[in-house]
Amino acid sequence: MKKLVLAGLTALVMVVGTLLGAVVPGNAAPSPSITAGQILVKFRDNAAAPGVLRPHGLSDGPGVGSTGAHLIKVPAGRELQLVEALSRNPAVEYAEPDYVVTPATNDTYFDRQYALENNAQPFTNTDGKIPISAGTEDADVDAVEAWNVTKGGGIKVAVLDSGVATDNPDINPKVVARTNFTTSRNNEDNYGHGTHVAGIIAATDSNGMGVAGVCPGCTILAGKILSDTGMGSSSGLANGINWAVQNRAQVINMSLVVGASTTLETAVNNAWNAGVVLVAAAGNGGNTSMNYPAAYPNVIAVGATNNRDEKALFSTYGAWVDVAAPGVSVYSTFPNHRFVLAREYNRSQGYDIGSGTSMASPIVAAVAALAWSANPGWKNSAIREKVEFSTDRVGDIGTDWAHGRVNAYNAVKPPLP
Repeated sequence: MKKLVLAGLTALVMVVGTLLGAVVPGNAAPSPSITAGQILVKFRDNAAAPGVLRPHGLSDGPGVGSTGAHLIKVPAGRELQLVEALSRNPAVEYAEPDYVVTPATNDTYFDRQYALENNAQPFTNTDGKIPISAGTEDADVDAVEAWNVTKGGGIKVAVLDSGVATDNPDINPKVVARTNFTTSRNNEDNYGHGTHVAGIIAATDSNGMGVAGVCPGCTILAGKILSDTGMGSSSGLANGINWAVQNRAQVINMSLVVGASTTLETAVNNAWNAGVVLVAAAGNGGNTSMNYPAAYPNVIAVGATNNRDEKALFSTYGAWVDVAAPGVSVYSTFPNHRFVLAREYNRSQGYDIGSGTSMASPIVAAVAALAWSANPGWKNSAIREKVEFSTDRVGDIGTDWAHGRVNAYNAVKPPLP
């Protein structure tokens, strides 16, 4: 299994980086770690599978979504050896490790969230000692202005992450379907990352509590890809993408990073060909290393900016990164029960701040959902183009990212006559 890493909280980056094949927040993907005891194999003819596997003492396994690959159980420690041996067989289209997936995060502590509407006020970090300078008034994505056009009603966004907490009333009512592709006992979010990401997209607005999502009219498909310890696999992510397509997601958000996988890219391409817009965190390595799934051509890769419209220091960057969005100190929902990020990284139950491209990615996914709500007859290619070419020219275009920082109002407003 490939390792998935969250692209958001700082401390998560360190933890995720040590996980097998996980996506790590706030860092470039580490050397891909692999899931022990299983590999991914695609046969040119499935009927040949038993004859190919039997000489190695292996049996055929279940298919992985719509990719055509099979998940094969193997002796732990022999994964790479068997991948190499099977790859030499002409009856095998490809064999690869099942990389680990983990969260990619990089947290900084600020008092206020500015991504929706920035008032450019100075504030202090949570220990009350380090003053943070005033932000730039235009550093937000003009979400409030976009709501005068649409709030995204009717658009489904799949959040492939650690699940969404059932006990946070600001985001739980927005979840219309749940599934679990991990080894955890259920699809509850006991890690915290997925609830934070989902809240950024679709937390209920004007309800007298908490926060508002960038697309408050959107609904959420909660695909649990990261376990209660923040670990996942490329096969689980591929299955999650397939599940999201089957459940009519129009946008898929992946605040994760993982090693390059043919199986995962096939799932991405299948979703794109089915008409879905896919968005993913570029990573938090502060360098130009390409991370996946963001680097696949059919995914919008997202870097992070701060409250002064500058590239976040942790953000992965480069011409391969398509757009940027606020990713430093983004305030959103968390579970109202004990969860890993609260214990290990001093996160509060209910609501708190997170930083990383994990937080920037769902802002872009929500902007895509708003654009689709405003233009319901458009194809996914037109929505992607609208999101990318309606950005504000923030950062060093062509060096930090290909376009700029997303602008929700520009993405939904009708063109001039």
